[in-house]
Amino acid sequence: MESTNPSQQQLSNLLEHYQSGRLDEAEKLATSISQDFPNHQFAWKVLGAVLGIKGRKSEAIHANQTVVKLSPQDAEAHNNLGNTLQELDRLDEAKASYAQAIFLKPDYAEAHNNLGNTLKKLRRVDDALTSYTKAISLKPDLALAHYNLGNTFKELERLDEAVASYKQAIMFKPDLALAHYNLGNALKQLDRLDEAKTSYRQAIVLKPDYVEAHNNLGIMLQELGRLKEAETNYNQAIALKPNYAEAHYNLGITLQELGRLEESVVSYEQAITLKPDYAEAYSNLGYTLKKLGRLEESVVSYEQAITLKPDYAEAHCNLGNTLKELGRLDESVASYEQAIKLKPDYAEAYKYLTSMKKFNRQDEQYSKMQELYLNKNISEEQRCHINFGLAKACEDLGNFEKAFQHYKEGNMLRKKLLNYNINKDKELFRQIKANYLRIENSSLDPNKLPKNLMPIFIVGMPRSGTTLVEQIISSHSKVTGAGELDFAAQFGGAIASGIVEANNESLLHFRHKYLNKLQNVSEGNLIVIDKMPQNFRFIGLLAAAFPEAKIIHVKRNPAAVCWSNYKQYFVSKDLGYCYALDDVISYYKLYENLMDFWTNTLSNRVYKLDYELLIVNQDSETRRLIEYLGLNWDEKCLAPQNNTRRVATASNLQIRKKVYRSSSEQWKKYQPLLNGAFDGLLSS
Repeated sequence: MESTNPSQQQLSNLLEHYQSGRLDEAEKLATSISQDFPNHQFAWKVLGAVLGIKGRKSEAIHANQTVVKLSPQDAEAHNNLGNTLQELDRLDEAKASYAQAIFLKPDYAEAHNNLGNTLKKLRRVDDALTSYTKAISLKPDLALAHYNLGNTFKELERLDEAVASYKQAIMFKPDLALAHYNLGNALKQLDRLDEAKTSYRQAIVLKPDYVEAHNNLGIMLQELGRLKEAETNYNQAIALKPNYAEAHYNLGITLQELGRLEESVVSYEQAITLKPDYAEAYSNLGYTLKKLGRLEESVVSYEQAITLKPDYAEAHCNLGNTLKELGRLDESVASYEQAIKLKPDYAEAYKYLTSMKKFNRQDEQYSKMQELYLNKNISEEQRCHINFGLAKACEDLGNFEKAFQHYKEGNMLRKKLLNYNINKDKELFRQIKANYLRIENSSLDPNKLPKNLMPIFIVGMPRSGTTLVEQIISSHSKVTGAGELDFAAQFGGAIASGIVEANNESLLHFRHKYLNKLQNVSEGNLIVIDKMPQNFRFIGLLAAAFPEAKIIHVKRNPAAVCWSNYKQYFVSKDLGYCYALDDVISYYKLYENLMDFWTNTLSNRVYKLDYELLIVNQDSETRRLIEYLGLNWDEKCLAPQNNTRRVATASNLQIRKKVYRSSSEQWKKYQPLLNGAFDGLLSS
């Protein structure tokens, strides 16, 4: 008589294949058994599981439905059918299957958990929470239920509860990489960055090819200022998944912050190639192109971001900044106004807009800024921006006392956000002076250097008139004004401070890297201006590495400089001293002390240009300056306001006007409010 059941050996072999992960063998044997013994539910059950794992969901449905028909009282069969239906997004059917499993076996914790997943997909979040909670009450160590409960809490922004649930999941299943990863995401949202970093790292330990964890760990390290480590993680994510557009984008941001702008452009362009509708990548590409001085390309990139995402307020605002540098001022104002229209609480756009206009008391934007200032719910960063905007508006209205209060509040917030401490700058200046003798002894021999580009370094305190001086010199037909370049700090800062040993080899390496970068912005001229004011710190290094260079030190009324620094919101995070009057004054004294040091050691290398004399005796001082540079006279140098080159500094509106003589007196409008803060500077 023919058997109606498979042999025990067949069933044992089937189970062993399945449990050992030999899915092809398991599928082949399960198919054979189910054909020979169509009423034997075990073979169908294994076949359904194998097909599900292989992603053949439609075939798995048939197998699981057969099991349910053969064993309608089998709760596990209904649960398995529910899983396959859920994966095919047949959610109402999946819900019914899970409900039947629970009806047959009320204490079936896994079915309650799976029902929760389906209810969550159906957007019945409260019911999903109930199902997960029920699963946990039935089986407290069911890690997946804790994990799913955590995901639901996270979506509901109940982050502390999400963290607790993820930790419970990890306690019961320490190797659950997903739980570590999502715990990291929740901790990041709670601003618990160090803990988030630890969670991402643990997820990667458990699953080294966890691409998203590498990417998110990179974001975390970037926010912690650990940019090189962030770069490593993004590169690892890209190595694992070369078409990961978000990782290329995030790498672009990190490279941008590291000052490696050309590489940043490549990363953004790669992200866009992979994801052509990536508006954020176009916007950040626009920002980087702007920093590289490629302004027309920057405009195109921002406009593409806006085409893809018309309500992208940040792109409109940043487009406004680029248009302002190009001197397209009406279009710039329109961009800022559009950004504000799209995002009425966009404090930063208001701040930029205030620099472009003169306010009156009926100005609608002035009223809106006041409303935003009174809003208790805005962030400290927004409050900082709006204070600087209101300060400028109040200044326009002649209310200097109120303007001073807004400057004071805005500066306090900016200093807090930057976490600035002047002791760091004091130590840097000490190191620079202590290390100079080594640099001097390694000075390069001008007779052994090729004659190609000649840099002109314009240095001094920020807001001391360096932009005007660059405009004057770059009006000459043989000179390119490249603006504020960070190349000296980027490639030579470590040598100047003694972190990297100063010797002939390191100075040559610095020179080579600097000139290569300078060549890219030379526009074909052999004489190129780098007017980064903060290069005054590196005068000793610049004199040693560029014996052919001209160094111009612009000196201005100290009270005017200090006040102008204090009232200016600098985009750069490297000017933290500006945001408290005592820090500004202390830093100015550090600057004076260092300049005295350079004067005593390098007096023949530094040309001192008095800003006040320049604006009073423009003709004679300009002619003397051009003669010092060894250039033939060019009449255009007397009309710097006609120079159409891009200007990226805070002076970009002023230098488009004729030189005026009262600029160094503006601080006196605030003198009664300063309580003699600048008296020591003026008497020195």
